[in-house]
Amino acid sequence: MTTTTITVSGMTCGHCEAAVKEELGALDGVTDVDVDLNPGSESPVTITSAAELDDAAIRAAVDEAGYEVK
Repeated sequence: MTTTTITVSGMTCGHCEAAVKEELGALDGVTDVDVDLNPGSESPVTITSAAELDDAAIRAAVDEAGYEVK
């Protein structure tokens, strides 16, 4: 198992958190996504996966959810 931690900006509520979890959770090999929501600030997101994830894929998934990786 591999753990990747990123920082996401722009999330303000549980709906935002759910959108990011859904998009990241859809990536191949992802088994868990944990968001430590800091409304209106930067929020750490921990992604657990079977193998190391591609940075571009992570950024694209967060972008698809409507947010930005810092």
